Amino acid sequence: MPLVSSTYRAPLGLRGGHFSTIYPTLFRRVATVEVELERLELPDGDFLDLDWSRLGHRRLAIVGHGLEGESSAKYIRGMSLALQKRDWDTLAWNCRGCGGTPNRLLRSYHSGVSEDLGSVVDHAISEGYQELALIGFSLGGNIVLKYLGEQGPEAHPEIKAAVAFSAPCDLTSSSLRLGERSNRIYMSRFMKGLKEKTRLKNEVFPGRLDLTGIDKIKTFAEFDDRYTAPLNGFKDARDYWTRASCKPHLPAIRIPSLLISALNDPFLPKACFPIEIAEKSRHLSLETPSHGGHVGFVSRGLEFWSETRCIEFLNSL
Repeated sequence: MPLVSSTYRAPLGLRGGHFSTIYPTLFRRVATVEVELERLELPDGDFLDLDWSRLGHRRLAIVGHGLEGESSAKYIRGMSLALQKRDWDTLAWNCRGCGGTPNRLLRSYHSGVSEDLGSVVDHAISEGYQELALIGFSLGGNIVLKYLGEQGPEAHPEIKAAVAFSAPCDLTSSSLRLGERSNRIYMSRFMKGLKEKTRLKNEVFPGRLDLTGIDKIKTFAEFDDRYTAPLNGFKDARDYWTRASCKPHLPAIRIPSLLISALNDPFLPKACFPIEIAEKSRHLSLETPSHGGHVGFVSRGLEFWSETRCIEFLNSL
């Protein structure tokens, strides 16, 4: 499909990539979302924690968070509230080990766990929903697009559309970009959370993890090589990044999908903007506003542009 001309215009003073990224975390205020909690048991003995908002609508939006995020994140709550106002039920799902409760297995979540999203989709359909939309932010966006590409023409007919924001389609280039000095504030925050989870995991599985020198790890290359890759069946960090990226799967998507990534996103280098793939695809649209940062897209007022734009796309179908 042709590239989409973006309508996003960042407010004056919020056009820098870093400021657009950080501002919502520090200053946005979002109302609490009333949810019904459910623990979804997985085939391998693990579980996912789900936040349902059942309002009696026939449509359900399944919303996924980013790296070291959770269902209570401001961008998840903002999107959920905006959807509910437009006659959508919502289901925000937590990846394994996210949401405040450690998962049961030695493995945890990673950027390519499309099989877990598949379990959530199957469960939603079993609950009677016949119209689904999949929405993902950052890591969650990569998972959504990878899942749809893997499913291809065999995707559930109940899935009508998908929207991904700031998805690191090429994990190799994005992981290396985040390791650069200009992004150390984000890397430091990610590493803090990942290391804490690794230490907790070691308490549950003593002797299974080598924590020697963990405090010296400063990049995804080091952390994924040592922990993420081997614990999830990958050879090393590069193998993980290659196999978990959604980019190779994008041409196979057969569901109307919109990927929105800002050109000034500090997390995403050129390889994460699949322009040629979108131009040749009948199902994937790519929208690249000049501003917005990473999962930013700040607007004046209670609702952010990303929320308005997402619903506009869904309703157009």
